[in-house]
Amino acid sequence: MTKQITVGPVKIGGGAPVSIQSMLNTRTTDIEGSLRQIRELAAAGCEIARLAVYDQDAAAAFGKICGASPLPLVADIHFDYRLAILAAEAGAAKIRINPGNIGGEERVKAVADCCKAHHIPIRIGVNGGSLEKDLLEKYGHPTPEALVESAFSHIRLLEKFGFDDICVSMKSSSVPLMMKAYQLFSAQSDYPLHVGVTETGTEHMGVIKSAMGIGGLLCMGIGDTIRVSLTADPVREVYAAHDILKAAGLRHDGVNIVACPTCGRTRIDLISLASRVEAALRDCKKPITVAVMGCVVNGPGEAREADVGIAGGDGVGMLFAKGEMILGLPDDRHLQIDMEEYLKEHGLEIEEVTGDVE
Repeated sequence: MTKQITVGPVKIGGGAPVSIQSMLNTRTTDIEGSLRQIRELAAAGCEIARLAVYDQDAAAAFGKICGASPLPLVADIHFDYRLAILAAEAGAAKIRINPGNIGGEERVKAVADCCKAHHIPIRIGVNGGSLEKDLLEKYGHPTPEALVESAFSHIRLLEKFGFDDICVSMKSSSVPLMMKAYQLFSAQSDYPLHVGVTETGTEHMGVIKSAMGIGGLLCMGIGDTIRVSLTADPVREVYAAHDILKAAGLRHDGVNIVACPTCGRTRIDLISLASRVEAALRDCKKPITVAVMGCVVNGPGEAREADVGIAGGDGVGMLFAKGEMILGLPDDRHLQIDMEEYLKEHGLEIEEVTGDVE
């Protein structure tokens, strides 16, 4: 089990639930815009948010944002160690640095001393795109071994100054590379791990890479907090992270949609129906399984096993709740109505059908 650190009210490592992080894409000096995005992230299920602190104006704005944020905030620092100190003094819940790019040891010591005084952890953020020159010369190019060696060199530097309130990440845009790096590191250290695939691209491919890299490591028991990095609205990162945790069996809140992939037997507009059911239940926090099935082969069976299920066929439809068919529909056009709306039309609230699902 990894060591535990605390980021505001959020515990990371030590058996705590795997937390979800994201990073704002607003200018940090846009205080109102940044707070608006933080609130959107919080509503989507984000638990820790990170902001870039790139100059003294951003550091001043960061402090004001901290005072009004519903989430604990991480200051992302590069190059200027003084910005890390300003952010720590302004209310940061964690500092993310690469100790190798903020100057000499005395500057690293100044940051470590400040974070220790304010009881703030530091994330050592190693990235395949910014490895030290000596490691690139040694290994020729970014390798898992190079990322791990970089992480341990930074850990030793912080430990030299009596600081061990540390979280580590070793990110790369290569899924196999980052996975191997995290595996190597976790076999040698109990520091908690922030897991992510960096620079994954747009949402479609980015979610696939993140699901493979983050999800694969989580299924091995590696990872204490995660961020899905997408070239997209950060809210989409949070949704993807939550879904990865659900798929890995680490989160059980919210709706699990079961839907068949469609084939020549399908006689209803299942793609549209499943999408509409998913959208309608996006904010539902009940841990229920909803099946949306479109043929007679697996449809009725899957629908019966779900807490709520729809099965449709050629001119017929069935609505199941907890294994019992509660409504038979005379034709499949009714299946195009959102499930919750349909139930209400028949005087049934979804809570009445599902009850308290454990």
